[in-house]
Amino acid sequence: MNAGPVMGHALTKQNHAPNRLRLAVVDMVGTTITDDGRTERAVSRALVEHGIEPGSTRFEGMLGYARDTMGFSKLTVFSHLFDDPAVASSANKVFEDTYDELIKDGGVRAIAGAEDAILWMRESGMQICLATGFGRHTQNMVLESLGWMGLADLSLCPSDAGRGRPYPDMILTAVLALDLDDVREVAVVGDTSSDMLSGVRSGASLVAGVLTGSHSEATLRAAGATVVVDSIKQLPLLIEKREARHL
Repeated sequence: MNAGPVMGHALTKQNHAPNRLRLAVVDMVGTTITDDGRTERAVSRALVEHGIEPGSTRFEGMLGYARDTMGFSKLTVFSHLFDDPAVASSANKVFEDTYDELIKDGGVRAIAGAEDAILWMRESGMQICLATGFGRHTQNMVLESLGWMGLADLSLCPSDAGRGRPYPDMILTAVLALDLDDVREVAVVGDTSSDMLSGVRSGASLVAGVLTGSHSEATLRAAGATVVVDSIKQLPLLIEKREARHL
């Protein structure tokens, strides 16, 4: 008999405006860091070592697919490119080993203003999750090379969550791990269509595309970006204005 009032309360709560942002799930390569094409070079090496002739139509088609799916779990990408799961796993291992080698003596650097933007968000009371399509070892290598191991509250890769982008799993894992009440308290920031799709699918209220990486403004908006900015360094002002509107 009491179901009516409880249901009414739940619906009323559901219709409230989004809460204050408490978490930003932020992509790495192309959004907060640049690797000057090392991701693509590592993909190319993996293709060549698995019998794909450089410059061939098949090679260019596969590399084009890898570009289009930047942000996806790399194992997922190779699983699409190679029918045999063992070959896909082997190609992914070559990719990771090659990438590790390419960044061992540097080669990745922060995008201008990225670290300041992350620190600003943390100081304003938001938590930060750095998310990637890389495996855990590679993600840690990148974070260590930048001195970023303690920069975020959490770092996640696809294996931590079950599935990588464009699925919402990493975002929802961050929501659970960091004890948020509402997915509308989440901002998702990235440079690829898969970042935008994962943000939309998670229910995040701010899905921000940046133009420092792989995809164009048109591609980001088509994938569901609620806003597109030139760089992550513009994010603090964007969040400030948004929060002011929701006071």
